[in-house]
Amino acid sequence: MLEFLSEYRLEGLFVGLCTFLIIGIYHPLVIKGEYYFGEKIKWWFLVAGIIFLAGSLAVEGVVASALLGVASFSSFWSIKEVSEQVERVRKGWFPANPERVKSEESRVKGEE
Repeated sequence: MLEFLSEYRLEGLFVGLCTFLIIGIYHPLVIKGEYYFGEKIKWWFLVAGIIFLAGSLAVEGVVASALLGVASFSSFWSIKEVSEQVERVRKGWFPANPERVKSEESRVKGEE
């Protein structure tokens, strides 16, 4: 497939399309990740970002390296977005996970 993309000079369009899709995938990952795991999901985005970064440096192909780089920095950007998602939930723009809220409240009451 890469030969086809190269022959018709479509690599840039392919990377652009994949970048669009990767960013589109990360948006619901941030929302659902914060809903089910809270702010600790940031650590998973950090680990994923580091893995994708290492992969980007390890592969030889420009297209694969670029896509891994996009995934890496999308993961890093998601760390910031999780903090903003917490704020959006606090403002009531997104629903809070009632099960997680209950467990956090019981944990806090147990510590007092």
